[in-house]
Amino acid sequence: MNIYFCGSIRGGRQDVNIYQRIVKQLQKYGNVLTEHVSYDSLSDKGEDFVLNGDKAIHDRDMKWLMMSDVIVAEVTQPSLGVGYELGHAMAMKKRVLCLFRPSSGKVLSAMIRGASSNSLFQINMTMNVMIPRRG
Repeated sequence: MNIYFCGSIRGGRQDVNIYQRIVKQLQKYGNVLTEHVSYDSLSDKGEDFVLNGDKAIHDRDMKWLMMSDVIVAEVTQPSLGVGYELGHAMAMKKRVLCLFRPSSGKVLSAMIRGASSNSLFQINMTMNVMIPRRG
């Protein structure tokens, strides 16, 4: 199974330790295409110095999103990129699991909370990592 993990990069890296724990757990279920999101070495400046800029990152990530069987997003730290990825995932009719920590004191976006009426889109408010099952 190919898993696409979403987490904030340029929106802030304060949850990178949580991302690492999530990715480690997800790797038990399949191939995490976006493992780099959990790397300590990735700063809030992103990775465009490694690649050929923003377009290359966008195109690569859209390819990975299309290849993925399931999307898992940690949405506690707001991120425009994560929101963009989730919108595309829904348009592609992908299964999506959003993880949110109420203990953070933040309020979950109404757009994310409202999307949970779609049967392919789930929100876990307790932060237990689980992958939605097919079929």
